[in-house]
Amino acid sequence: MTGLVLDSISMRFDLPDGGVVQALKDVSLTIKEGEIMSVLGPSGCGKTTLLNIIAGFLAPTEGKIELNGHYVSGPDAERGMVFQKGALFEWMSVRQNVDFGPRMKGMPKKERDQITDHLLETVGLQDFKEKAVYELSGGMQQRVALARCLANDPDVILMDEPLGALDALTREKMQGLVLKLWKETGKTIILITHSVEEALLLGERLIVMAPRPGRLHREYQLPFADMGVNADLREVKKHPEFGERREEILSMIWDMEEEIMGRTEGAA
Repeated sequence: MTGLVLDSISMRFDLPDGGVVQALKDVSLTIKEGEIMSVLGPSGCGKTTLLNIIAGFLAPTEGKIELNGHYVSGPDAERGMVFQKGALFEWMSVRQNVDFGPRMKGMPKKERDQITDHLLETVGLQDFKEKAVYELSGGMQQRVALARCLANDPDVILMDEPLGALDALTREKMQGLVLKLWKETGKTIILITHSVEEALLLGERLIVMAPRPGRLHREYQLPFADMGVNADLREVKKHPEFGERREEILSMIWDMEEEIMGRTEGAA
């Protein structure tokens, strides 16, 4: 079976004072190969915890994950991660950063160079390949991070707020690049974001999570990611359904935040 299957995932953190935080409870999802899915929810709903479990950085206290028919038990190159900040090697050039994974695998230099040149051209950084990463803007660094992830040829790309630190114009350009790479590579992409607009644009499937404990609250199937591949994203945002869904989800998350604040004040 191809695709990613989350089967009754729960995550509990035991605190030093004897308390317990139930971060996730009974999360079950099946994500098809080649699907792009965005995940939204209020702070504390377990979005990043869920992504770290899929990446293999955390082991769930209950449940299991399968990818293409085998169990996920730890980090692996089949699952690539793009962080909010690129986590690049500052002492290396752009080319060396993108080339790092294939080099560690022992891939011949000629093949590595072909992959690196193709990816840098795809993300628009061919003319910057010999630059040090600290010489690049934030948006350019995130493009390097995307190219480095793709160089390992993962089945699944996991993105934790990858565009959150960018200015509005750069963020929009990067959103377009993510959609372009999704269509061109056929990779499965799971993207965590706090932006409702971004979740709508970059998720043909959108999951809203509810907090305490983190669980699946609502799911949407959306046309905007496909529309955005060959269209101006600003035009996509003008679609009537886009505005309707944005207001519906904003209200949903606002109500959750109000409930959380009420709990906090009650506890105080």
